[in-house]
Amino acid sequence: MPVNRAAKLSLAAAILLCGSSLQSVQAKPFMIVGLDEKVWWDDDGKTILSAPGKDQVLIVDLANPEDPKTVVSLPLKNSIVGPPVNLDIDPTGSVALVADSVDVVKDGDALKQVPDNKLYVIDLKASPPKLAATVTVGKQPSGLSISPSGKMALVANRGDNTVSVLSLDGTDVKVTDTLTFPDSVAHVLFTPDGKRALAVRFPAHKVSLLDVAGDKVTYSKIDLPTGQWPYNVVVTPDSRLGLTNDNGGAGSSDGSVDTVSVIDLEANPPRIIDRVVVGDGPEGMAMSPNGDLAVSAILRGSNMKKAFFYQKNGSLSILKIDGKKVTKTEDIELGGLPEAVLFTPDGKYILAGNFMTEDFSILKVDGGKVTDTGKRFKVPGHPASARMGH
Repeated sequence: MPVNRAAKLSLAAAILLCGSSLQSVQAKPFMIVGLDEKVWWDDDGKTILSAPGKDQVLIVDLANPEDPKTVVSLPLKNSIVGPPVNLDIDPTGSVALVADSVDVVKDGDALKQVPDNKLYVIDLKASPPKLAATVTVGKQPSGLSISPSGKMALVANRGDNTVSVLSLDGTDVKVTDTLTFPDSVAHVLFTPDGKRALAVRFPAHKVSLLDVAGDKVTYSKIDLPTGQWPYNVVVTPDSRLGLTNDNGGAGSSDGSVDTVSVIDLEANPPRIIDRVVVGDGPEGMAMSPNGDLAVSAILRGSNMKKAFFYQKNGSLSILKIDGKKVTKTEDIELGGLPEAVLFTPDGKYILAGNFMTEDFSILKVDGGKVTDTGKRFKVPGHPASARMGH
């Protein structure tokens, strides 16, 4: 082989290899994970605070769900305070939003938590992904969601009883409106058809319906009674059924079983049609892509060693959905204090973030049957929240 031809082939091979490496960095789907290093608990369950500066937001490649790969770690503050859905990825996988809910500041010789008001915009198209902007929203931004069109977002501001309405144009994110509620909203979620959103009103034990028309969001004044302390909500892909995780313990475990409320969104007007008993302290929640399963992450007092209801590990309640009938089929043990839970876009895997054990349980889904693979994805901190890209 002539030397010049060999050199050309070597150069071509090098370019191909480089392209493959770049492609692997930009592989989809992405999972976004918030690690909170400011909060811990003593054996009595009392909060122990640390100074900020060690939090991270991870962008994780889930091309192989049994072997996740961290693409980048960004030094962005985030919080376990609130539902584990304070971040989201747009439908194109180009942009992510992360709410900075709570800061930790000096209070004399001690530390205390105070509400923050920042929303981070991450450019996922950059190589590697990077922080693109910081937007000021309401007080203590918490649960949030991006619309199915990718052109809007809603952010629940727990500290001032509002929901921020935002426009999205790539990484150009702006607050366009603010909705006010009688009490605190923990999470707000667009329905998959983009026509509504559900606002979870934690202290009122209600879920409220919002109407979405174009870029306008309005509070319909339809309020549905959930179980005690609703914290999270998911909706089936056909937008006909909603489920709320009713925490029961004002954000933690209390030793008693809690419920998932079932919302018939097809009825006129929508209404609560059932409650399904799960375990003690449901928090993270996810809906399968085809709508046949939902899962609820159960805390089980796993951060309260001296409590009578303490269990070392949390669990995952598996909920079978058949039309408008929802049935719990089993509970699967996870790690300590499971917060966020999500399905991969093909519905074949579930990942659950365990705060105490600094890892994600990896479970496999096959024909409605969920099994623990026994594999764990270790992360460099405590996973407080996570969301899946499309």
